[in-house]
Amino acid sequence: MYPLTPALRLGFRRSYLNWALALTVPDLQSVRQQTCSDYLLSIPLCLVFLFIRAYSRKFVAKIITNMSIKRKPKLAVWKFASCDGCQLSLLDCEDELLAVVDKIEIAYFPEATRAVAKGPYDISLVEGSVTTQHDAERIQKIRKISKILITIGACATAGGIQALRNFKDVKEYISLVYAKPQYIETLDKSTSIASHVRVDFELRGCPINKRQLLEIVSAYLNERKPNTPSHSVCIECKRRGSVCVMVSQGISCLGPVTHAGCNAICPSFCRGCYGCYGPKETPNTSSLSGKFSNSGLNNDSIMRMFRTFNACAEPFRKESEAHEIQEAGSKKSETRI
Repeated sequence: MYPLTPALRLGFRRSYLNWALALTVPDLQSVRQQTCSDYLLSIPLCLVFLFIRAYSRKFVAKIITNMSIKRKPKLAVWKFASCDGCQLSLLDCEDELLAVVDKIEIAYFPEATRAVAKGPYDISLVEGSVTTQHDAERIQKIRKISKILITIGACATAGGIQALRNFKDVKEYISLVYAKPQYIETLDKSTSIASHVRVDFELRGCPINKRQLLEIVSAYLNERKPNTPSHSVCIECKRRGSVCVMVSQGISCLGPVTHAGCNAICPSFCRGCYGCYGPKETPNTSSLSGKFSNSGLNNDSIMRMFRTFNACAEPFRKESEAHEIQEAGSKKSETRI
């Protein structure tokens, strides 16, 4: 580098002093002492500095505003083929729902309000099964505009009671129910939401447990794993002190293979569990069927035990189909004899 001469140093020093003076409010004496060229040179620098300072203040203010005013997550509730029972469970939360509303924005919920806010949505609750081509197309659109998609109820998680038609010819049912079946457009099967799109969480039940629903919504709002029970209805019977209806009275009960959540309502009234909450984790359905068989139930009765609200949940479907095959085989043997 070339060494700075005294003249260059003096020039740099004067330019720096003029720029610094321009950033302050100069008095008349200092202005008179400056040359015209020096003063005009400092004006653009002053304007640039003022612009940067003003813009930075606005930018910082915007950041502070965004940090102080946090956007509420948007919640949407969607209905497909169902009875609306699970949506009513959400409305039954009453006081708890008011606490939830304080934390989230209910953007789409036709069962509760006509107000609609456009997506995308942070959480989508989907009730009902897919039974028409229109349903199949609509669930794809909902998945695209939903960050988290949760299916609620037996219809959405396993096809529901309407999935019983999956084991027969749906056209035969249509001709028996409707006077003009040619106007009915439907799919051959009633399928779960997970059969069509990716689902982040499945909440079983017919209807669902409202406390479990609030737990799931709270878990996703706080970015943690939902704390829902994975045990069977039998554990709920023990906790509430109910006597086992299978052991004491020989009543057929799906409690050992059914997901907990209902607080064992039916066994508490001396009735067997109907499997409203679907199969629990790792259900031993074949062992329970053996117990039913030993108690005197035939294959047709056992098949019907598993074909109720969650007939197309995979463990229940496989077990019922196995007994359907055995029943068909026994009938053929009787016919030959």
